Amino acid sequence: MNVSLFRHAFMLILLSLIGGLFIHAMAIPRLGLSAHTIGVISGTLLIAIGVIWQNFHLSDAQGAWLKWSWLYSSYINWLACIVGAFLGAGKMTPLAAAGHIGNDAIEILASVLFISVAISSFIAVGLSLWGLRRVS
Repeated sequence: MNVSLFRHAFMLILLSLIGGLFIHAMAIPRLGLSAHTIGVISGTLLIAIGVIWQNFHLSDAQGAWLKWSWLYSSYINWLACIVGAFLGAGKMTPLAAAGHIGNDAIEILASVLFISVAISSFIAVGLSLWGLRRVS
């Protein structure tokens, strides 16, 4: 088990719950609801990863990459949604934003965050699959 992942999981869930209290005050409330949901689900995923941590067969460096890529993708996905919801950046999340588009600077910030989440998510999933391979 990885207790550090548990602590991060519950912190992310707490942040998501607090963010959920302010959905009515967000420029894009539906994106705020998405941030709330993503944070709770990501926290739950981090708990699951922490539970099976001993089953990953990785070097110390790979294990560090695995942990931090999951943490980065979890926190920054939530952050990108919450920032987009408060500041009105909807280009990268057209369904949740219902056509709302913010100014160029806000949209660039949200785009950079979401693209970095995609990259770190692929790293996290790839390392997870590699770490769960059969080792003789």
